[in-house]
Amino acid sequence: MPTTLALTAHDGQKDDLVSFVREYAALLSRYQIVATQTTAERLQQNSDLEIQSLLPGAMGGDVQIAARVVEGEIGAVICLADSLSADNQQADIGTLIRICQLHNVPLATNLATARAVILSLAKSRIAHLIFNPVSGQGDPNQDLKLIRQILEPQIQVNVVLTNEEISAGEQAQAAIAAGVDLVIASGGDGTVSAVAEAVMQTETPLGVIPRGTANAFSVALGIPTNLRAACETILTGTTRQVDVATCNHLPMILLGGIGFEAETVERANREMKNRFGVLAYLVAGMQQLADQAPFSAELEIDGEVNHFDCVAITVANAAPPTSVLAQGFGEVVNDDGLLDVTISLSSAEAQGLGARIQGMGAIADLFTAALAKRPTQNEGILSLRVPTIKVTTTPPQKVVVDGEIIGTTPVEFKCIRHGLTILAPLSE
Repeated sequence: MPTTLALTAHDGQKDDLVSFVREYAALLSRYQIVATQTTAERLQQNSDLEIQSLLPGAMGGDVQIAARVVEGEIGAVICLADSLSADNQQADIGTLIRICQLHNVPLATNLATARAVILSLAKSRIAHLIFNPVSGQGDPNQDLKLIRQILEPQIQVNVVLTNEEISAGEQAQAAIAAGVDLVIASGGDGTVSAVAEAVMQTETPLGVIPRGTANAFSVALGIPTNLRAACETILTGTTRQVDVATCNHLPMILLGGIGFEAETVERANREMKNRFGVLAYLVAGMQQLADQAPFSAELEIDGEVNHFDCVAITVANAAPPTSVLAQGFGEVVNDDGLLDVTISLSSAEAQGLGARIQGMGAIADLFTAALAKRPTQNEGILSLRVPTIKVTTTPPQKVVVDGEIIGTTPVEFKCIRHGLTILAPLSE
């Protein structure tokens, strides 16, 4: 069901409508409200609700409401009619009644039925769906249509399309401020990360409908990457609390990479992603192996400092098996209050082709560890689980967090235990 309500009233009923709106203002504030012109003016003068004004009823305002009903944009209509008035200027609501009947949209024509409609809405969940129309390779219009077909019989969905003027994170913050029951992110990992950053450390659950290239967050959390199955998870799944993290005070829901991984992400530009899809990162990684220079790293953990020569450091809050450089333990635990740190050490003797072969061997071992879900036995891989870690390197290295380059070292990572509530599949 859409999250827009339409309000209108004949002149003799406007005072009753104003009183009704005041009584249920808290519930109505969660919805977008449209009203015919004079009704809208009265409501704006006597309440704090934001009201979108249409034409006066006698000039076709009720027809505008009917048209929105036909387009599936109106969840319910409250039209307080004065059946005793002989004023010919009163809008004839016959068309509106017929359209609501045809499209099975709740319609209240007196205070008793208006209360029944409002009380039924109070039992419904309201979701803001933040939908990125440029994500994925499919038809976004068809994707959105299917999502609404699956969700709207059980959830009232307000669709918010991402755009260049306001970020997905800001859209999510606005949804939370409006008091929605859940926020749903549909797009690639960038969209999901931005929305999750806004939702983290709130009581609002996050639903995910992945439509990106890698969909790393969904895979890491066990959320289906099939569109229909992801929607069903939102309807029938359960809430689960998982960890989040920060990197230099910036939110991080997946992982941060220093050195090799950051350089690989920078190589895997949009053109490469369009050409190779998820394999773009593999291609970029193979190219980077030939160019990656070792660096010295200083790791500070609980006040203790250690030094290593390495080519890559990955600090993971959550990661799918395909994030190979995070798989020192074979599996990243996303709800233990700890960060999984995987350090790829460098060998002083290995240079040129030898270093590349050594790097490929380490990656192969990490991949095997991920498949077997067991720690790697490679002596060139150091694995740690820590709540916080500070990394300083010589020379400074690029840092990538959740797929975006954020700058260079030094960086400090901190885990926030159970900082995000997600809608996940029921445990088998």
